[in-house]
Amino acid sequence: MLRVRDIMTADVDTVSPETSLREAMELFSSRHISGAPVVVGGKVVGVVAASDLLALASAMPGVPTERVGADDEDDVWERAEEWTGGEEPPAEYFRELWADVHAEVPERISQIDGPEWNALEAHTVDEAMTRRVCAVRAEVDVRAAADFMRSAGVHRVIVMEGDQLVGIVSTMDLVKAIAEGRLTAQRYAFNADDRFRDREQGTA
Repeated sequence: MLRVRDIMTADVDTVSPETSLREAMELFSSRHISGAPVVVGGKVVGVVAASDLLALASAMPGVPTERVGADDEDDVWERAEEWTGGEEPPAEYFRELWADVHAEVPERISQIDGPEWNALEAHTVDEAMTRRVCAVRAEVDVRAAADFMRSAGVHRVIVMEGDQLVGIVSTMDLVKAIAEGRLTAQRYAFNADDRFRDREQGTA
């Protein structure tokens, strides 16, 4: 019987709730993983997946491209006459157009690492993580673990021994085990001796 301990990844990458989305994405990319347990003080408090990060990132408002209550096209062309034709418009003209968009222009330019410019740094794993922890023991049969993942609708389960994190099993681990034929039951067809048949059935 193939057990969870036989296919799990024991060297588990973890993140904390304070990890920025950018740091989490960089970890996933560099380690070629799609999710990780969220740990605080050695205790698993949740799980975050790449899909969670993408969902949060896609919901973030971008840097505004036009201000609320912006002038209509006719008004803009009227204001365009404020400078002499053929010359570059004064910077003050554009500054006035964007006067109500967050920080002053000079401040925005000097603070390019701020949240407005890098939203992934301004948000953390705590905002994206799933606090429901789906866990199994290392001794559980792989088929039972796969059925649990299916019923829970998750792509990975944490492997725990008590409160201790000992590994993680993902759908990729299951696919690999199937591809390697490790879930195939072993049957001995070369000998019809009753002793072998009884031994296989556990009745010897």
